[in-house]
Amino acid sequence: MRVPHPRSLAGQLFAMQVVLVAALVAGCAVFAYMTGRNQAEVAARRQATAAAAAVADSPAVAQAVRSDDPSARLQPYAEKVRRDTGVTFVTIMNTRGIRWTHPDPDRIGGEYLGHIRPALRGRVFPETYTGTLGPSVRVVAPVRDPRAGGRITALVSAGITVETISAQVRRQLLALLGVALAALAIGGVAAYVINARLRRHTHGMNAAELSRMHDYHEAALHAVREGLLMLDGRRRIALINDGGRELLGLPEDSVGRDVSELGLPAPLTGALLAAEPRVDELHLTAERVVVVNTSPVSSGERRGTVVTLRDHTELQALSGELDSVRGFAEALRSQAHEAANRLHAVVSLIELGRADEAVDFATAELELAQALTDQVVAAVAEPVLAALLLGKAAQANERGVELVLAPDSRIDDGVLPPGLPARDLVTILGNLIDNATDAAAEGMGGDTAPRSARVTVTARADGGELTLRVADTGPGLDPAAAEEAFRRGWSTKSPGRGLGLALVQQAARRNAGTVEVTRSEEGGAAFTIRLPLSSPAAMP
Repeated sequence: MRVPHPRSLAGQLFAMQVVLVAALVAGCAVFAYMTGRNQAEVAARRQATAAAAAVADSPAVAQAVRSDDPSARLQPYAEKVRRDTGVTFVTIMNTRGIRWTHPDPDRIGGEYLGHIRPALRGRVFPETYTGTLGPSVRVVAPVRDPRAGGRITALVSAGITVETISAQVRRQLLALLGVALAALAIGGVAAYVINARLRRHTHGMNAAELSRMHDYHEAALHAVREGLLMLDGRRRIALINDGGRELLGLPEDSVGRDVSELGLPAPLTGALLAAEPRVDELHLTAERVVVVNTSPVSSGERRGTVVTLRDHTELQALSGELDSVRGFAEALRSQAHEAANRLHAVVSLIELGRADEAVDFATAELELAQALTDQVVAAVAEPVLAALLLGKAAQANERGVELVLAPDSRIDDGVLPPGLPARDLVTILGNLIDNATDAAAEGMGGDTAPRSARVTVTARADGGELTLRVADTGPGLDPAAAEEAFRRGWSTKSPGRGLGLALVQQAARRNAGTVEVTRSEEGGAAFTIRLPLSSPAAMP
């Protein structure tokens, strides 16, 4: 026959607790019974000793022993002492053990059943012996006669039967059993209440199911590449997986720390601590672009927040590259449009019979276009940066802004290390040139006299450092807003902008670089990026 076992962990713990409580109560009851019995025997021996000593020391007993009929005087006295002290018997006998008193008058004159030799030697001694009243705990004491020089003239035995002691212990045991049953009932109710709460929290699952769920939980937690973050009700990290720790750049001991103490950017910290859910919000960390989704966990009160994080850095970089490709396409379209216009002008001059002017016009346009190309290709051997500069120059020219490469620009082939991604260089230089072009174009109008719009780019690799500097002739940047300019969402343009400079700073930090904002020589803003040409681990 198969013994049924409780399936849930709460049921198993309840059964175990009930058994433990029952065993504990039973053990305590047996211990209390044995202790109570021993204490009852000790108390009975003390009571009998006190009664025997009191009778033996009584002058009336010594005087009655010298009389002709000791029983007549001692029997009423012994019965009175027995009733007053609560002992079972008080027997007074001569030195040969012949009784003078006994609770049963018919046994007076008989021989005392027990040992009397120690008492005849003057010692008060206890013993447990079976006499005429059954097993008893007794004490025998000598009676000394002062008139006879302290000679022992009689013996006194007082005792309490074992049955009397057992009856007293049984009464105590009944009270003890009542207390034990009450303790068992209270313990069972408390165990039931605790395990009912545990059953709710474990959803009725047993230990094997919980262990299996834990194994799956750990495996899933470390297998998921997306970031997972769980906050408790006190806004501390209760759980974080490897992906979340990597995306947020947190140390191994981040569990248990408050979110506000992690050093995350303020907008990201605010999103994590928000009481309302957040859906697909874009936030920047020191090195990454992450998409944040939050979902508060509550059941009448706030109990925590579940946060999922997705790495948007690669996608954002690809979007930047796509924007650059679109810019190149627009630049090619603009150049094709301008080339078509110039070609029409050359054809028209030839049709008008002005061949010499047509040649001069074509030659001048070709030299102008080729001059910038030659300058960029000669100074910047990195093909990605060269192509970016040429494309941005065409875009700026379409908007009436001149893009100039500084004379001291120089990046030789093979200088840039493999660890410095070209994608990050495109992000940095492309966003800076776009912002500078917008600022320079904006500075052409206004209340002041029109002035030329120019963007000056410096790209130089020397001294183990890559320097990228972009300066414009625009209105400049307020020094008080220089720090705020790199925050995501900050922009002097239309809403929805303000990501470019944040991505620039992030790319610079990702490559152990620095960003500096100053005022250009022509009154506009100048952004300088410095990136080490060796990996941080190899730097002294």
